[in-house]
Amino acid sequence: MDAADAPDAAFDPWSPEFVADPYPAYARLRATGRAHWFAPTRQWLIPHHADVSALLRDRRLGRTYTHRFTHEEFGREAPPAAHEPFHTLNDHGLLDLEAADHTRIRRLVSKAFTPRTVEDLAPTVRRLAAGLVGELVAAGGGDLQAAVAAPLPVAVIAEMLGIPADEEERGRLRPWSADICGMFELNPSEETARRAVRASIEFSDYLRELIARRRRDPGPDLISALIGVEELTEQEMISTCVLLLNAGHEATVNTAVNGWWTLLRHGVRPDPQKLSTAVEEILRYDTPLQMFERWVLDDIEIDGTVIPRGSEVALLFGSANRDPARFGPTADRLDLTRADNPHISFGAGIHYCLGAPLARLELTTLFDELLHQAPDLRLTTEPVRKPGYVIRGFEALMVEV
Repeated sequence: MDAADAPDAAFDPWSPEFVADPYPAYARLRATGRAHWFAPTRQWLIPHHADVSALLRDRRLGRTYTHRFTHEEFGREAPPAAHEPFHTLNDHGLLDLEAADHTRIRRLVSKAFTPRTVEDLAPTVRRLAAGLVGELVAAGGGDLQAAVAAPLPVAVIAEMLGIPADEEERGRLRPWSADICGMFELNPSEETARRAVRASIEFSDYLRELIARRRRDPGPDLISALIGVEELTEQEMISTCVLLLNAGHEATVNTAVNGWWTLLRHGVRPDPQKLSTAVEEILRYDTPLQMFERWVLDDIEIDGTVIPRGSEVALLFGSANRDPARFGPTADRLDLTRADNPHISFGAGIHYCLGAPLARLELTTLFDELLHQAPDLRLTTEPVRKPGYVIRGFEALMVEV
């Protein structure tokens, strides 16, 4: 087979055409194998739903390897010293912890995301969503992302953490988050790394000062509650707060915007009485996080291919969620009434998204308010995709009412 004809040649995460519509390439990957070596990122691409779902739960893989191996033992180079502030912040967060530390911190933080806690947040989410949509309608339209989809989850997480409702303070949160999340793209540039390092330092310094304020004057917020937990170091607290903000809004923002673009493009609207079902389908159909990476801590085998310890696998969420082997012949079709919908957009296993119930609440509430207040919502310009592949979103979504 000629290199240009290889199935992984269709996988081009730096191509605008691929980023705009990666799903045909995923179909080709699924049709030609269960594990594909992708030399540009030195990763094994895993495109099938059954394999992705199983590997997310497989303890022979991990988000990190440093709890078991040194960089040298694992055959990897240590990150550049200049990137240390980013890695200090990132490596102490739940998403990149394994074993005992992950269990300890998740147990402490999960109390803030119980069904009862999320239910108690419903009136706040409704108030914020109704107000933001009302302002969009009053203006006759605008950027759905900047005006509604982005402010809502940021405001909810900020209120949970106890970040003051100051426009300047909260206004810095999303830019910091965007710069940090740039490091989760494939082969990030040195400029991306510099922005992430700067944001990591500034965000950490801000939270350190806010924690000091809460020590002096505690409130009914999550940061004040975490201060009283002796098992949690200050760095773990800072990393946890950053992760809650980053993970707590990136996926929600992009799901909302991808979802409305999909609805407007297809000329359909969900049944307000079945919004939760429609939201699950929107999460599946155009997955906000297209890929999730794992390190291979012990050799694994996929369809006769041995993937050795020290390798990295790229679990293709976007492909898994369109796999006909799991979703049938309508896998590539938007079906807002799809009942059997085991998508993996929130992950699985020990790293299953802690904030999934809150994300679902925010999304269903936001969609409900838009359907109620702006039933004739329509696009004014064709949106432009953000250049990143892993985190799937748009630069803006311009609409009119």
